[in-house]
Amino acid sequence: MTKLVKTLHSSANALSVSMLFCLLCALYQPLLGQVIIPRPPDIAATSYLLIDAKTGHIIVEENADEPLPPASLTKIMTAYIAIEEILSGNLTLDDEVFISEKAWRMEGSRMFVDVNSQVSVEDLLRGIIIQSGNDASVAVAEHIAGSEEAFADMMNQYAQVLGMNSSFFMNASGLDTEEYYNTMSARDLATLAEATIANHGDYYPMYAEREFSFNGINQSNRNTLLFRDSNVDGLKTGWTDAAGYCLVASAERNGMRLISVVMGTSSEAARATETQKLMNYGFRYFETHQLYEADQVLVSREVYGGVLDEVELGVVSEAFITIPRGQAESVTANVELDQLIEAPVAAGQSMGVVNVILDGESLYSSEIVAMHSIEQGSLLKRFTDWFSLMLTGSR
Repeated sequence: MTKLVKTLHSSANALSVSMLFCLLCALYQPLLGQVIIPRPPDIAATSYLLIDAKTGHIIVEENADEPLPPASLTKIMTAYIAIEEILSGNLTLDDEVFISEKAWRMEGSRMFVDVNSQVSVEDLLRGIIIQSGNDASVAVAEHIAGSEEAFADMMNQYAQVLGMNSSFFMNASGLDTEEYYNTMSARDLATLAEATIANHGDYYPMYAEREFSFNGINQSNRNTLLFRDSNVDGLKTGWTDAAGYCLVASAERNGMRLISVVMGTSSEAARATETQKLMNYGFRYFETHQLYEADQVLVSREVYGGVLDEVELGVVSEAFITIPRGQAESVTANVELDQLIEAPVAAGQSMGVVNVILDGESLYSSEIVAMHSIEQGSLLKRFTDWFSLMLTGSR
């Protein structure tokens, strides 16, 4: 570019100023109309992650696979298992849970249950999610598995099923001891938050409740973003000396849902501020774009030897991608189909693939299938089509 500008400058005596300006504008013409995406914000946290909940697309990440002490973020898994037990019929919200001395004696954040009392599962769930009660976590763990240690085994099994490969649990509360603490990564926490939102839709609104009263004691939700941003509707905070201040949050704006994780920030205010930075960046510069609806027809292709001459081909499931805001018109789809389609054709039979690309990057790939069945045609139809293929050299 420098050499070219020098060349233009040396010949400026032969060109008017306006002509030179037009030439320089032409050099930068490719930039016009492009959406400029700034680099992600600097986040003061040990580990962090921002994803699109609909697509799983990673927008920002740093040390996202590092196993770290999660403190009370552990309770997202505790609540997840309790709700899974409800959905499977092993537990109900009305079930009464006995409060053991171990649960009652728990230190740290509590919902203040009384020893040897009976508390409903519903109240304990709110105690876990809203008040971050260590006592409620132990009580639920003992009720479901018989002991907190056995419940920790369940937590580890659920982590394996969900693909949380950097997590290991030794208790239900996340409270650290001198001997051990749980470990989770930012990516694992995002995975768990995704599963909570997707699988527990009837119970997820608990995470947005701003306060809960139990035993005459009213406590506010520790997720301060619920009070600052109407788009935020979950999930959970955590703090210990080993973990620092942590927050898993989710927000939905204009049909786009984001999940953020920050771990190891310096203060309660910092975890909210750093989370807000991530959310603002994601919502401002990215969008969830729907590619296809379920059972959408993409193309029609000729069928040989069938009762019908064409088959409609498309995708079975709806499809979404995450793209820089304003770039939907630049998305291209490359369809690769079988060269020859002959009857019989079964509904759902794979006929090729579609690849969706933006700026040379593959964002989505899926099989293209027959949207309906086509039976073989008559003997005359099959012979006629066979002869046609022979003449064209396609056979």
